[in-house]
Amino acid sequence: MRFAGVAAAAVCVAVLASISGSALGAENAASAFRRVVVARGFDEPLQVTAPRSERNRLYVVEQRGTVRVVDRGKLRNGFFLDVRTRVVSGGEQGLLGLAFDPQYATNRFIYVNYTDRNGDTRVVRYRTNGTRAIPASARVLLGMDQPYPNHNGGGLAFGPDGYLYVGTGDGGSGGDPENRAQSMQSLLGKMLRLDVRRPDSAPEIVGLGLRNPWRYSFDRLTGDLYIGDVGQGEIEEIDYTPRSSPGLENYGWDVYEGSQRYEEKPAGPGELVFPVYEYTHERGCTVVGGYVYRGAARPAERGRYTFGDYCSGTVWSLRMQGGDGADVRVERFRIPSVTSFGENAAGELFATSQQGVLYRLS
Repeated sequence: MRFAGVAAAAVCVAVLASISGSALGAENAASAFRRVVVARGFDEPLQVTAPRSERNRLYVVEQRGTVRVVDRGKLRNGFFLDVRTRVVSGGEQGLLGLAFDPQYATNRFIYVNYTDRNGDTRVVRYRTNGTRAIPASARVLLGMDQPYPNHNGGGLAFGPDGYLYVGTGDGGSGGDPENRAQSMQSLLGKMLRLDVRRPDSAPEIVGLGLRNPWRYSFDRLTGDLYIGDVGQGEIEEIDYTPRSSPGLENYGWDVYEGSQRYEEKPAGPGELVFPVYEYTHERGCTVVGGYVYRGAARPAERGRYTFGDYCSGTVWSLRMQGGDGADVRVERFRIPSVTSFGENAAGELFATSQQGVLYRLS
């Protein structure tokens, strides 16, 4: 499966100018991370996550519309959530995201992002009994019509402000033909913020100019936001917004693809920001955003942001220095068909492969 809908042909261009020569040299440094298999047998897993209150469990999202639980390294029978009757799955559609409420230990709320039977985006809240989601508790918090079957975004993440962030793709096709990403009249191509404490409140646009944000996360220590935004035909990018950001951010699409001009037209509102890291299709074709490591197992790696590419399986890590990606390193392992990275309650890193495998980056 191709989450980006981009061309497969490699583009023989050097890595672009946002990365310094010294950083490129650092890419060949020896890796401190290792790839270790935790569990196998998943059906096209797209995400791994966990609430902060459960130190021994991981929750794995399967594209078909199910969520499975790994408890103390063992895959549990049955489903934590099963919405297969509500979801259209295949290509870039399906059950795409899961987030636990920051107060999950007491309120038992979870939030999912999926494409419904009509192919439209739904963000839905469920209550669980601690073991399984309760079907009758479903409440739709956000619905968006999707004009095309690709570029659905699909991620969910709670920010340090307690709001739920919803990253949406530009609606699909190619080249954002209806200019949705730069228009404040559309919720597509945006980073949205939902106040789940007021379930009837309207979403707020806090970022625009996204093509297809495939996985984004907040640094659990600093609150900074990292976004992996899938490119059109040449450039994959990592975007960065510090917690101290003064307001609306414009990530550039489709005026820019990465740092390169894509269309000759004015940008929409907001502060135009460029990627902190980008790479061409010489090195992959679909970026998968990751996490800043804040675990205890590898103290020397704390503060490194780890991400990958679905097509090549390459895994990179970098550090933010002076507002840009630096000390870039290619990890010495690959994760074939990597679809997501994730954290457990303690901040240790994991990853999923579409081939049905859950890994720990040990």
